[in-house]
Amino acid sequence: MNDKETLPQDEIAAPLTAPAPDDEPWMDHTATPFIRIKGVSKYFGDFCAVDHVDLEIYKSELFSILGGSGCGKTTLLRMLAGFESPSEGRIIIDGMDVTALPAYERPINMMFQSYALFPHMSAAQNIAYGLKREGMDKSATKARVKEMLALVQLEKFGHRKPDQLSGGQRQRVALARALAKRPKVLLLDEPLAALDKKLREQTQFELANIQDDLGVTFVVVTHDQEEAMTLSTRVAIMNEGTFAQIGTPHEVYENPDTQFVADFVGTINFFEAHIFAESGEAFEVRSESLGRDVTIGREEAAPLAKKNVVIALRPEKIFVSKEPPSSPSMICVKGLIYDQGYFGKLSLLQVKLETGMIVLVSAQNRIRSAKRAWDWDEGVYLSWEPDSMLLLRE
Repeated sequence: MNDKETLPQDEIAAPLTAPAPDDEPWMDHTATPFIRIKGVSKYFGDFCAVDHVDLEIYKSELFSILGGSGCGKTTLLRMLAGFESPSEGRIIIDGMDVTALPAYERPINMMFQSYALFPHMSAAQNIAYGLKREGMDKSATKARVKEMLALVQLEKFGHRKPDQLSGGQRQRVALARALAKRPKVLLLDEPLAALDKKLREQTQFELANIQDDLGVTFVVVTHDQEEAMTLSTRVAIMNEGTFAQIGTPHEVYENPDTQFVADFVGTINFFEAHIFAESGEAFEVRSESLGRDVTIGREEAAPLAKKNVVIALRPEKIFVSKEPPSSPSMICVKGLIYDQGYFGKLSLLQVKLETGMIVLVSAQNRIRSAKRAWDWDEGVYLSWEPDSMLLLRE
């Protein structure tokens, strides 16, 4: 089944223009997904690598699939590319069912983690390789290669071979080669993994800007949380072959659905607790590890079926001071500096509460000083706004 006309009417993708940066087509029930993954599973013998996943990606999105090793994200990417066949389910791209199509017949290109550049070819020849294989004439190929080199800001490096380029330059050559054939979808497998931290941070913005300029739909697979959060319009958190949560970077960080997502994305403190009273607007929660009762609004709570819950609190939401907060609305607990680490722009503090619980606090280093701001075993107050807490299923 390869023609759009053979698909049910509701699965035929209408042409979409590239959305403006502020557009959120996934919030528009009238928008048609550009990529649909429907009930896809992949079994290797008795092992289920991908378990009945559903996913909708919209045209011109930069969508990331984030997960740890063995969660199924690369297997899903390979099925989307056509390198693996689903055991169950369907894959639809731009209204066409491509489930049974081989990789070379799909409107997709892929940028591999290793970049897979030909070492004996120059950067320009690497970019031109796929165009020549497709039979593009020389003048058109030359113009396209020039366009791609300009896009990735390597106009002066087209004659160099891969071993004469830096890691970041090789990454951009691989990206230019993948984009030269103007695919509808570009798949990127750990695209920045081979770069050092500083170059990776710089390249994240370059990659996002290139994608925004071209309007090509990018699907990125990565285990790097920072990469996914920086690059993406939306992120799917994958765990044991299924999606734990799909949302914007802001949504999955600030409003995780489960303890797993909260723990996987960023750093967070958890306090075991139970609900002892509730109203139409809030829960009254008691936590022995926190050492006090707190009131948490219903909007800060995931759907809860049991009284036993977990209070989640990000380290950067906590203020640390030598005096108690002046505002009576702040939640406040006392503790001692247990350990600390200096990271330049911030310090990470471990504070031991009176209950014995260790709390991680991220403190901004706003004052220039060669001395530590805190002494070990120094008494401090930790405080935070009530709406900084989340209630999650235990």
